[in-house]
Amino acid sequence: MDIDKIKKELIGQKESKFKGNIYHYSQVNFSYNSNKIEGSRLTSDQTEAIFDTSSFIPKSDDLIKLDDLIESKNHFKLFDYMLDNVDKQLSKKMIIEMNKILKRNTSYEENPRYNVVGFKIVPNIIGIINIINTTDPKDVEKEIDKLLLEYNLKTDISLEDILDFHYKFEKIHPFGDGNGRVGRIIMFKECLKNNIMSFIVLNSDKSYYMRGLKEYEHDKMFLIDTIKHEQDLYQKICEELLNFEIEEQ
Repeated sequence: MDIDKIKKELIGQKESKFKGNIYHYSQVNFSYNSNKIEGSRLTSDQTEAIFDTSSFIPKSDDLIKLDDLIESKNHFKLFDYMLDNVDKQLSKKMIIEMNKILKRNTSYEENPRYNVVGFKIVPNIIGIINIINTTDPKDVEKEIDKLLLEYNLKTDISLEDILDFHYKFEKIHPFGDGNGRVGRIIMFKECLKNNIMSFIVLNSDKSYYMRGLKEYEHDKMFLIDTIKHEQDLYQKICEELLNFEIEEQ
């Protein structure tokens, strides 16, 4: 599959607002799945309605968190920001801006403990039972600088390089909230930039994805195999939606 064609179509379709295409699919499914992994209660149909109309009609007994609605819309903006900067070098400023876009106008933005405008100021962990300790707040900026320098010095980025970055980024866990979603949008961006098939981590594969992160230091293949599966699924959709040619008039 021509990755450059995928990238150009995503960017072009973003501007055209044409529905039912790979941009529309990617926006809805990325927002739904990435937010669902983090606990959102919105359905895929509700997410699509929000993308299409900025509204939806809930069932009478549905309890919808305002943050779920806002973060769904914010993720659409985050995806657009990623496309606008897809070929730019990954930077600390860009990563912080991604988190700011995701958390804008949420209750997290109103709570100074989350420090939405920058890196975390309160210690955090990954998981509840099988806990993964993360970088102390005072060391986050130093560790992010080190990670970015190491990554940006590479001249031929591979999928494994991107997954290595993702694992280390999640291990640092630099933000008060939004780390997983920012980390996954970075992977999508870096795949597009480096001519690698992009992917969306599906909520239905959350257990495999989380296991991959937890086991990564000892066995990378759990995460690599999961992501290759997600690549195959996204490639199939791309082939279905991009198998066309527009005749010149």
